[in-house]
Amino acid sequence: MEILTQAAQFVLSLSILIVLHEMGHMLPAKWFKTRVEKFYLFFDAGFSLFKFKKGETEYGIGWIPLGGYVKISGMIDESMDKEQMKEPAKPWEFRSKPAWQRLIIMTGGVTVNLILGYLIYIMMLFVWGSDYLPNQNVKYGAHLSHEIFEEYGFQEGDLITSIDGERIEEFGDASKKIIIDGGRKVILLRNGNTTTIDLPETIVQDMLRLKVKGVFSEWRTPNIIAQIEPGKFAETAGLLKGDSIVGINDVSTPFYVDFKKEIQNHKSDTINIKFYRNSLINNLDVAVNEEGVIGYISKHTTELLDFTHKDYGFIESIPAGIVEGTATLTNYVKSIGLIFSKEGAKQIGGFGTIGSLYGKVWDWQRFWGMTALLSIILAFMNMLPIPALDGGHVMFLIYEIISGKPPSDKFLTKAQVVGMVILLSLLVYANGMDIFRWISGS
Repeated sequence: MEILTQAAQFVLSLSILIVLHEMGHMLPAKWFKTRVEKFYLFFDAGFSLFKFKKGETEYGIGWIPLGGYVKISGMIDESMDKEQMKEPAKPWEFRSKPAWQRLIIMTGGVTVNLILGYLIYIMMLFVWGSDYLPNQNVKYGAHLSHEIFEEYGFQEGDLITSIDGERIEEFGDASKKIIIDGGRKVILLRNGNTTTIDLPETIVQDMLRLKVKGVFSEWRTPNIIAQIEPGKFAETAGLLKGDSIVGINDVSTPFYVDFKKEIQNHKSDTINIKFYRNSLINNLDVAVNEEGVIGYISKHTTELLDFTHKDYGFIESIPAGIVEGTATLTNYVKSIGLIFSKEGAKQIGGFGTIGSLYGKVWDWQRFWGMTALLSIILAFMNMLPIPALDGGHVMFLIYEIISGKPPSDKFLTKAQVVGMVILLSLLVYANGMDIFRWISGS
């Protein structure tokens, strides 16, 4: 059920982005009186799931959910309609329009995706506001995402306070500064004292190889019971709401992340839990089920740490949303170089990877956040100067504007084929990596 929920969110998000992107091409084409023959969500090789015709345009839904397309008369595109191109150009065809009109038509999809991304961020801030944890409010330090980072000089409970002289204002920003901005001089807080670490370049490759988002995966909080689940082992043993668990057998687990890690070593076993109740230390024997769970819910971090929430008025949300969208685009562009490294190439994923980023339960805030992110990524990716992408068509149009003559239809046809081969190869590789990871369990 969780997979179906994620898949449904992904398909809905993708459908919204595709339809609006293709409308970005279709509307200016019709405005300039260019004939639009087809408007399709998904590809309709052989047959379509649904279609109807209105005016000169056939609208439909294809059966291959890999994108969508607009077929514009007199244009060399993925339809590879060579017969049409052999005939003299007609007034309603793309090729008969001035270069500046064709340029607007080709950049329309990217423009819509970019505007949509910014608009969603603006509306998310207006509707939900923003929540974040100020770095200074991380009272108990952070949890190492992997033991390997101890080799770089980090310790459990450290908190990064600045990188390359720039103060960390929000918890989690340190990861971006290390991975994307290339920050290497780290100042951190350890047991009330400051420590400096100079990071080598290999740290980014380690993060990619280990599939971690940063040196520290989460903040640490006390393990205080908020709710006992009826009929479970915790209730049977006598644990109560408000108990603060600090140990398993002879192992100290002062924080929830420590307890969560240690209890996995005792599945289907009985453990002795040490805990504080009314400021006094106690202990109880508790059975653990086969999943490493005893049956309680701990206090949420929002109850234990001081998160900051900010509401935005509509006017105030506009510049804030633009800043958010620009930061998203900038960080994505900066991170592109990582895929050309050995470890970065291994992290490339297809539809399975993207779908897994959606919530396992339907969460509209997370859904729209993912849709905004994908919209901005699609805008950037589509402007890459690769034939078969919008950026490839734009590249040839700019050449025509500068040189005064367009590339030949024969050249454009061959370039389109090359571009489609490149894109299909990337598609096969990305989704093949998903399949490989699923089979290997990595």
